[in-house]
Amino acid sequence: AMLFSGGKDSIVMLHLARKAFWPGKVPFPLIHVDTGHNFPEAIDYRDWLVEEYDLDLIVGSVQGSIDKGTAVEETGTNPSRNGLQAITLLETLEEYNVDAAFGGGRRDEEKARAKERFFSHRDEFGQWNPKNQRPELWTLYNGRYNDYEHFRIFPISNWTEMDVWQYIAQER
Repeated sequence: AMLFSGGKDSIVMLHLARKAFWPGKVPFPLIHVDTGHNFPEAIDYRDWLVEEYDLDLIVGSVQGSIDKGTAVEETGTNPSRNGLQAITLLETLEEYNVDAAFGGGRRDEEKARAKERFFSHRDEFGQWNPKNQRPELWTLYNGRYNDYEHFRIFPISNWTEMDVWQYIAQER
């Protein structure tokens, strides 16, 4: 599957996937973790992309996770659902038996991602442990996993934000 937030990085990832599989259909679904706090225009754009390019879409709902008791809504001043997205993502990956999820994460976005590999090994709890990452020597990737594990794959992880904007300008 491909993780899709509707942001610039995930839109670039979708564009790359469409180019890679052209003239065929993108052979994996998009996964959008819906916080329930999106601008209506963002959801409209997501739905337009899905229809326009004949994509398959899986929507994981943070509200659904709250309703079934696996996530607890924050209270107080400035509550956010951002932290709850990880719970919903893991539930969605498990529900749809996803063993690899492409994402648009970049190493320059935050300090913790600087150690992230292209193939990011996740344990049975969906956790990333930098010490447990497999070597990626000479761009050789070890895609072996156990039934309870999965990978998150970040093809543009070595891009900078400027690279993303330059690609968007180049591709129009």
